Amino acid sequence: MPVDVIHFNPARRGPGLLGKFLPKRPLNNFGDLIGPMLVQKIIETHELKQPIEYRRLVAVGSIMRLTRSGDTVWGTGINGKTMSTGAAPDLDVRAVRGPRTRDLLLKTGMTVPEVYGDPALLWPTFWPKDYYLNPMAGRMPYLVLPNYNDRNLLSAANSFSPLNHPHAVISKIVNASFVCGTSLHAIILAEAYGIPARLICSQHEPIFKYDDYYRGTGRAKYEIANSVSEALEMGGEKPPEFDSSALYGVFPFDLYA
Repeated sequence: MPVDVIHFNPARRGPGLLGKFLPKRPLNNFGDLIGPMLVQKIIETHELKQPIEYRRLVAVGSIMRLTRSGDTVWGTGINGKTMSTGAAPDLDVRAVRGPRTRDLLLKTGMTVPEVYGDPALLWPTFWPKDYYLNPMAGRMPYLVLPNYNDRNLLSAANSFSPLNHPHAVISKIVNASFVCGTSLHAIILAEAYGIPARLICSQHEPIFKYDDYYRGTGRAKYEIANSVSEALEMGGEKPPEFDSSALYGVFPFDLYA
């Protein structure tokens, strides 16, 4: 594909003793796979044509460290595991996930427009709620979705692995009355569909990327739960303030013929 949509999907060995002897397989974390899926949907919707020359588009996820000089960036963020941006020079930045990512990039001398938002917020534009609703099954009272590093949360009632297919994960989200967990994209997609959501403190992921998202959606003040039970007691966070037309409007249509 002349426009390569960059995303994070490393090969990992399976858990346990048996996993050491089996071939490595792609991690397939749903939040890391939705970028290429969303871009492909936009391409199909607008009947865009692939250019002749090879180009790279970095969209969705905390993957600024995967950029190369000359890449186009649309809605990507910095992870925060180090305070280095990890960004390559000479990036063509159209939007970033939030103001904290923008501030760090500005300090490197980069030009970064004040357009915020994770592109996953646009998911319902292309896959409306009715696409996922399952009236026969009824709504789950709550859903717990961990970051793939927070495996301890998979033992909680009503938990679901983020390593399932993206449509399967999003279907679980849409058919729940409340979503909580340490998966950032579980929170983002729940809020995109108007479902109350509450972040639980991750044991492995830094706060930076979550804070970046909340600030990019108009919420400098928010509260994080320390457990599933506390999240259920707190209920959903204040809904996001988000201009979908601004983020969609800076999609790099010009990369395509």
